[in-house]
Amino acid sequence: MKNAIVDIKDVNKIYGTNHVVKDLNLQVEEGEFLTLLGSSGCGKTTTLRMIAGFEEPTTGSIKVEGEPIEDKEPYERNVNTVFQSYALFPHMTIFDNVAYGLRMKKVPKKEIKERVLEMLEMVQLAGFEKRYPSQLSGGQKQRVAIARALINRPKVLLLDEPLGALDLKLRKQMQLELKRLQKKLNITFIYVTHDQEEALTMSDRIAIMHDGVMDQIGSPTEIYERPATKFVATFIGETNVFDGTIRSIENGRAVVSIENGEITSSGSVEEGVEKNTGFAVNEFVTVSVRPEKMHFSPEPVDGFNVPAMVKDYIYVGSVIKCIAVLPNGNEIKMEKLAGEELPAIGEKIFICWVPEDAVLIHSLDNRFYQSMENIKLA
Repeated sequence: MKNAIVDIKDVNKIYGTNHVVKDLNLQVEEGEFLTLLGSSGCGKTTTLRMIAGFEEPTTGSIKVEGEPIEDKEPYERNVNTVFQSYALFPHMTIFDNVAYGLRMKKVPKKEIKERVLEMLEMVQLAGFEKRYPSQLSGGQKQRVAIARALINRPKVLLLDEPLGALDLKLRKQMQLELKRLQKKLNITFIYVTHDQEEALTMSDRIAIMHDGVMDQIGSPTEIYERPATKFVATFIGETNVFDGTIRSIENGRAVVSIENGEITSSGSVEEGVEKNTGFAVNEFVTVSVRPEKMHFSPEPVDGFNVPAMVKDYIYVGSVIKCIAVLPNGNEIKMEKLAGEELPAIGEKIFICWVPEDAVLIHSLDNRFYQSMENIKLA
């Protein structure tokens, strides 16, 4: 790992009886675009506010550039924050809004003018310096807020769902714009969002938070292809999940018995590490398979004997989404390219996949399942 510019160690945040952030450990590399991703109430914004200085950790430590920041006021920390609400001064011109931080630091007027014009050029707002916030669109206001934060040359820029108020098309444009700025300036970005696609598009790494705990951290590819928990698998993109028990493990392949039959997950070696190690026969597990990895067959395939009935097709441009129903009523999704030969609606099929494309996940329900088995045995 490169130099960790932000180091969060054993941080907890408790409000009364509400444990919002639990034993959080996170290191953010210098020049990295890291996204804190999760649903509302997971602790991601609270984490950002603790780094910014708007909240204090109940326990634990936060360091920026190796220095503890708990005793520093927000303005003393070498971080700046961009909020969803923009927080621009309505009575000030765009130039004055962007220059505000430099004036507070008593930077010489000549240097202020040079830096403000340079920053407005960088966020593609050259010529807007005499306008007021009320004369700008939502996307332009957000660029002003970003320029105002970046002009102070912070080591770390914190962004709290900054694109949430924008329409879809503009939000996608701003995603690319933010990523371009971050790479050009080489400033560390810590970005909070609940939008999975946004996180996958922009991030070098994603830290997924759930109920105050960081479930997994990794690159977008790692998070999508190899989710560590059932929550991560279902939260990032679409997936099909099958809960069952491991019937056998041979040559790294786990055969899993589910309610509707048997399925297989492979134990291939990736980067020198064999998958499916640490799993045991009779363990209660979850198997996750992305829709684009799913296949169908008119007959059972070796390692698979789960029947389904084709229920519907959804046309989404170059991709056709197939919805099939299992015998227990659960629905699964498959994605096929338009033009592929597909079974008719109502036709019986058998689902399968390349075993290497399935992800075997330790189930959080395993302890409950085992305790129930012990009760039965007793």
